[in-house]
Amino acid sequence: MRILFVCHGNICRSPMAEYILKAMVKARGLEGLYRIESAAVSEEEIGNPMYPPARRCLTQHGVPFDGTRHARQVTRADYDRFDRIICMDASNLRWIRRIIPEDPEGKIHLMMSYAGSSRDVADPWYTGDFERTFQDLLTACEAMLSL
Repeated sequence: MRILFVCHGNICRSPMAEYILKAMVKARGLEGLYRIESAAVSEEEIGNPMYPPARRCLTQHGVPFDGTRHARQVTRADYDRFDRIICMDASNLRWIRRIIPEDPEGKIHLMMSYAGSSRDVADPWYTGDFERTFQDLLTACEAMLSL
């Protein structure tokens, strides 16, 4: 399963989701079955590292991450490279439709839909509540793996 998590800048929510799911997959001994990455819909943060408070939140929960990763933008080619493209909120979904205008295989989803909710993952860039974001992502990732 090839999964791409997407948020606005690829410095908070989507890399947090990437590393949370990678840790879950590793704990279950399923690394060889998954390729998990993250990307942005905007160009604003391309090349920047994960936001320090997001890194701190992952560290507090014992979730390992690659400190050398840098934000990148989603490309049209990602549609063919991934089985699922998972957006953190409705705004990301609108943006991604500009980059990938058609979804004939039904690959593009909202993150919280895996947890049975239509709400967005709150953006900690604005809320400052990285713990709430972590818990949302944890819940949705657990539900995703149980499918």
